[in-house]
Amino acid sequence: MKLLLLNLGLILVFLSCAENKEKTLKVKAIPINGKIDGNIISGPSVLNDPDRFVWGGSVIKGEDIKYHMLYSTWECGDSIPMFKNSWLLHSKIAYAVSKYPDRDFKFQKIILKGRALEGDSTAWDAQMVHNPHIKKFNKKYYLYYVGAKDPGIQPKGSKGEKVSKRNRIQQTQRIGVIEFNSFEDLVKGKYNRSDNPILSPRTRVKPNNIILPSPEGTKPKPDNIIVVNPSVVKRPSDGKYLLYFKGNFYNPGWRGIHGVAIADSPTGPFTATDNFVFDIRNDDGTIASGEDPYVWYHKDHEKFYVVLKDFTGKITVGKPGLALLESLDGIKWTKPDNSFFMKKEVILKTGDTIKVDRLERPQLLIDEHGNPKVLYSACAIININPRKDGTSFNVHIPLKTN
Repeated sequence: MKLLLLNLGLILVFLSCAENKEKTLKVKAIPINGKIDGNIISGPSVLNDPDRFVWGGSVIKGEDIKYHMLYSTWECGDSIPMFKNSWLLHSKIAYAVSKYPDRDFKFQKIILKGRALEGDSTAWDAQMVHNPHIKKFNKKYYLYYVGAKDPGIQPKGSKGEKVSKRNRIQQTQRIGVIEFNSFEDLVKGKYNRSDNPILSPRTRVKPNNIILPSPEGTKPKPDNIIVVNPSVVKRPSDGKYLLYFKGNFYNPGWRGIHGVAIADSPTGPFTATDNFVFDIRNDDGTIASGEDPYVWYHKDHEKFYVVLKDFTGKITVGKPGLALLESLDGIKWTKPDNSFFMKKEVILKTGDTIKVDRLERPQLLIDEHGNPKVLYSACAIININPRKDGTSFNVHIPLKTN
C-alpha cells in the first residue's frame, strides 16, 4: 500500500511539473497616468528631465519597501552632441526612488560615472557607463552595467585607422558590476566596483573599420567585438549565474546576436559559451536581429522567459516591438504560442494610444511567483537620434498577467 501511494505521489508530481511547463505567459498593458507634452509624455508614470536625456532604467524593491531605480542619463543641450553620439560620450547612471512601483520616481543623484571624470582615464570604463541592470543575490545588491573607453587613434594602415572616436568607444564596450549592501551605502559611495570588466569579447571580426581585429580567418563567437545589455539570472537547477549579453555580427550588414556566460558567483568570473541564444532564424538562415534582453525565471511555470526588442518583426512574426521567448534550461530558446509581448505604443488613461518611435531597454519588476508586474522602458515619441534637447524618457507600464 505504501509503495502504491509513493508511486501515485511521484506520478502526481510528474504531471504537475509537466503541466507547469505547458503554461505560457500572457501579458496585458494597463493604461498609464500621463499626457502628451510636446515631443514627450509627462506625468507620474514617466521619468524625464529637461536638463538630461533619460534612457533605460532598472528597478528593484528594497528592504525599506521602497522601489529603487538605476537609469542611464546624460546632459543635453546645444553644447552636447546629438543623442546617437552623446550616449557613448557622456552616459552616466543615476538613482531615483519611489514609494510606488509604477509612478512618482524622483531623481536623487548621479551614482556612477566614467572613471575619467574621477581622474582615471586609463580605466576600461573611463569614458561612459550605461545599460544598468540591478539584481539582488544572497542579501547583496549587484548593479551590472556597460562601460567603455577611447583606445585612441589607430595606426596608419590598420583596419581601424579611419574609425571615429565615437565608434572607437562603441567598439570597446564591455560589462562590469558594482556590489553593495544597501541603497544607503550606494548613495554614500560605499560599494565595490570591478577594476576589470567581468566579461569581454573573445573575437573581433568585421570586414573593415574595426579596431584591434582578430587574426584573419577567425570565426566570430556570440561575444563578437562588444558585450552589452547585461541580464543576469540565477539558474535554480544548479545555482549557476547566467549572464546574457549582445554581440555584433557583420555579414556584411550589422545584426545583433546574443550569447550567455556562466559563473559560480554574481561577480564572476564569467565564462562565455559558444551558444547562440534567442536564435530565431530568418528565411535565409541568419539570426533575426534583436537586442536588450531581460531574462527571468518563472517559479510557477518552471521555465525561463526573455523579453527583447525585435527590430524587424521576424521574432514575433508581426510588426517590430517587444518579443517574448521561453526556455527550460536557459540555453535553448523557443517561441511560445504568443511571442508578441508589446507593441511600440503607450496607452494613456485618457483613452489615447500613442505610437512611439522607440520602446526599448525593457526591464521588469517580477513578483515572487515569476509574473511581471511593471515594464520599465526607454521611450521616445519621435526619432531621437538627431536630437539635442532631451526628448527621451523612461515609461513605467503596469502589467496584468493571466
